[in-house]
Amino acid sequence: MKGLVIAILFLVVKLISASFNKEMTTTIEAGKKECFFQHVKLGETIDLDYQVIDGGHGDLDVSFELFDPMGKVILVDYKRSDNIHRHEATVSGDYRFCFDNSFSSFNRKTVFFELIVESEVSEDEDNDLKDVFDELRAEEVYDMKVQDIQESIIRIRTHLTRARQLQDLLRSFEARDRNVAEENYFKVNAWSFFQVAAMLAVGTLQVILVKSLFDTNSKVHKIWSKLS
Repeated sequence: MKGLVIAILFLVVKLISASFNKEMTTTIEAGKKECFFQHVKLGETIDLDYQVIDGGHGDLDVSFELFDPMGKVILVDYKRSDNIHRHEATVSGDYRFCFDNSFSSFNRKTVFFELIVESEVSEDEDNDLKDVFDELRAEEVYDMKVQDIQESIIRIRTHLTRARQLQDLLRSFEARDRNVAEENYFKVNAWSFFQVAAMLAVGTLQVILVKSLFDTNSKVHKIWSKLS
């Protein structure tokens, strides 16, 4: 039984090492473009999702571009608040993905993104796994097949990865909603302050004008007399 546990752990390590995951929050200044590079091998799958969590005092939007190693545009988004992309690499090399805020003149954007690069288990790795199980005793692998275990763990890994992506996406939504609420709070306070200041100014002006009607020696009354 101990050998079976070791074999399963070996399989898990192989499957986990076959994927790359990166999360990052970056700020793109107004009128700027921010690009990132990731080396991807032929046949690997790129999963990338992004979310604009802060737009300064402007809209929550940004443009997105994905380029292959030859510089060819693969995917394009224009002024989106969020999106999810999946692409299978057709060539090996450094893939470039950019967040573009050049259309904004004053407002910087804060973007959260998650990049996952997945690869299938190669034939050599699959042979290694079979060799590990071949070394086990017959009773330890009774009614168990390497392929069945491999498929089960792949499904578990896929579900866990998706669950993690959803949690990260919900967290980014929460950050965006909080930033929107704080921005609305700032706008409400600023507008309220402006209204209070305008009311005080208008009230003071009315008092001065009414008072000047009865005070013939006041400067305001003299101005009114000249205008009339």
